[in-house]
Amino acid sequence: MTLGNTRRTAGREAEAYALRHLKQHGLQLITQNWLCRRGELDLVMLDGDTVVFVEVRYRRHAGWGGALESVDFRKQEKLTLAAQSFLQSESKWADSPCRFDVVAINGDPGTAPALNWLKNAFDS
Repeated sequence: MTLGNTRRTAGREAEAYALRHLKQHGLQLITQNWLCRRGELDLVMLDGDTVVFVEVRYRRHAGWGGALESVDFRKQEKLTLAAQSFLQSESKWADSPCRFDVVAINGDPGTAPALNWLKNAFDS
C-alpha cells in the first residue's frame, strides 16, 4: 500500500486497504462511506449474520497518538448514533446482531503500514 500525500487521498487509500483486508478475512461489504446527519460510517460489513460498523483510522506518525487511540469516547458516541440511523433507515439489518470494529493503520506512506484490526472495539 502506498498512501498519497494529501489527507483525503490517504484516507481513501487507507479505507481501500482496510476493505481488502476485511474481505480477505471473509467479511462482505454492505456499504461504504454511509452519510447521515449524525455522521459517517466508513465501512458497513457483514461477518456471518453480524452487521459490523468499521471505523478506519490512519496515522502517518504517532506524535499526536496512534490511529487506535484516536477513536475516543466522543468518536464512539458519533459512530453509535450513525449506526442507529443506519439501522433505522436500512430496516433489512435492524434485527441483526451488530458490533463496532476499528481498523487502525499506522506508518509511513512509502512502506507497508501496520494494520491492526480490533474486533468489538467498543460497546454502544
